[in-house]
Formats: sequence, C-alpha cells, structure tokens
Amino acid sequence: MLKHYTIPVFIPELACPFQCVFCNQQKISGHQHIPGEEEIRQTITDYFRSFKQKDRVVEVGFFGGSFTGIPPEEQKRFLKIIQPFLDSGDVQAIRLSTRPDYISKEILALLKEYRVTTIELGAQSMDEEVLLRSFRGHTARQTEEASAMILQYGFELGLQMMIGLPGDTPEKSLYTAQKIIEMGASNTRIYPALVIKDTAMHRWYEQGKYTPLTMEEAIDRTKRILPLFEDAGITVLRVGLHPSEGLLSGDELVAGPFHPSFKELVLTEIWYDKLKSLIAERGKKLTVFVPEKELNYAVGYEGKNKKMLLKNYSEVRFIPDPSLRNRDFSRSID
Repeated sequence: MLKHYTIPVFIPELACPFQCVFCNQQKISGHQHIPGEEEIRQTITDYFRSFKQKDRVVEVGFFGGSFTGIPPEEQKRFLKIIQPFLDSGDVQAIRLSTRPDYISKEILALLKEYRVTTIELGAQSMDEEVLLRSFRGHTARQTEEASAMILQYGFELGLQMMIGLPGDTPEKSLYTAQKIIEMGASNTRIYPALVIKDTAMHRWYEQGKYTPLTMEEAIDRTKRILPLFEDAGITVLRVGLHPSEGLLSGDELVAGPFHPSFKELVLTEIWYDKLKSLIAERGKKLTVFVPEKELNYAVGYEGKNKKMLLKNYSEVRFIPDPSLRNRDFSRSID
C-alpha cells in the first residue's frame, strides 16, 4: 500500500488583506517568515531523507496564506520551484490553501499549467452570520461558486471548517459539514476555534464578548460531524489544530479546546458511545474484537473505555480482528 506524505511549506498571511477574528497565522503555524527559494528546496530534500517508506506518494503543500492572492508572477515563482521534483518523479502532486474569493478562471488556468492538483478553501462556515461576525470577508455563496469552478477545472477540492466561531451553534456546524459534502469536497479538515494571542477574539474574550467551546463541547460537536464525512467518503486530513510549539507551551494560546491528541479524544468518545451497550450485559470476562486500526481508540484515551467496562467485568480484553471493518466490533463474554 502506498504511503501518502505531504511536505508543508508555510507562507504565513501572505497576500491576505483580511484579519479574521481568530487568525494569527504566524503564531498558529509556528512559522514567522516567508521562505526563500533555496530554503524551500532544502525543506523538500530534508523531508525526503526522513521518509521511511519507499512505496509512497509525495505532495508539496503551500499552507498558511492565501496563495492565489499573491501576484501571478509570485505564484509562478513558488510553483516553478516544485516543477523539477515533479519531472523527476520524487513529488507527485502540489496542494495549496487559499480563500474562496481568490478563485477565478485565470487563476485556475495558471495553477493547472503548473500542475497543481488540490486546492483547499478555508470555508470555515457556511452560515452567513458566522462569516460576518468572524470578519471572513467572503460569503457562503462565494465558497459555493469557487468550489464548483475548482471541480470544473479538474482539481481535487478541499474544504476546511471551523467549529465554535462567533455566532456558531451545533446546528450551524452540522449544516456546514453537510454543505461541504454537497459541494463535492474530496477532503476536509475540522478545527475547533481557539483564542490565540493578538487576535480580535483575544480582545473579545478578555472583554467577555466571546466564549470559546469547552473541550467537552468541541468533542461532542466533532464526534457528530466526523462520521458524516466518513460515510460520504470524504478524507478527513486533520481533526484539531496542529500542535505548534507555541500552542504546546501555552505561550500563544489564551483559551479554547486545544489538545495535542484532540482527534484521539474524539474517536475515544465515538467508541465510548458504541461500547456503552455492553454495560447492560453481565459476565466475568469480556473480550471485544475490533478492527486493528481502531484498537487504540476502542480502548480509549488513557484507557477510558476499558476502565468504563471494568466497572462491570473483572477482566476486559481488546483483540484486533482483521476481518472487521470501519468501527464494527464483536464481543465474547465468559
């Protein structure tokens, strides 16, 4: 099976004229400057050395800024750096992130010429009130139009969403997820909104005008959204913000549901809900058979689900079963 690797190239806030209420890309990404051409080449080469699997697909991703808002000559300059790696076969794809209102036929033609394969749009929400209150500077309609155009030109479409923004509700978050499915995204990312230093939400938080989601609320919303994407065949590239040094140390994070293992917490709760039915049964020894890739999540973060079951059984074992798929499980009680 081919291993998929993404080599990230961060261009913080490059070309973005809007300062969304949640955004300080330099602090979120941990990258403070725009890399030069030689630095990008060296980054790619360094990543090649770290890859363990030879049977692989490698893509270079331009993240952190509104790539298609850069002047066309600058876009070409960045994309030209990757072309020799594509020619040699060391890199197979280019991915970039941008804003929905920075998509046009001219831009897409340029990206097609330089062999970009995937375009990710920061949709964040498909609710107009949430977009307005978050100072996004674009509408939900623009996201729909840009998504349709991207697919028309033959690119893969990624749509990112954020839960817990000003004005957001559980219903609005679910609506955004459903719209992402309807718009034809092949991949997505789910981010809980965090209060980062030196942002508008930081000021609002201190003034009592904004309250971030609790960890429990963020997990509950995400565990309802994640299966929707899975059932629709959409690849969820990330659940929770990448743990940069500033977030891990707490230097940049003011408040909000950040956890370096946020995805594991969400999957633990999904399995918790599935395994609760076993509490009603009785026996001394319980064996739960689960898909191999789901083993750690079934046991639960810090053993949460196993501990829950041990309240009713003297012994609980989780055994990987290669015949099981998705989150199916079976059990044996002695």
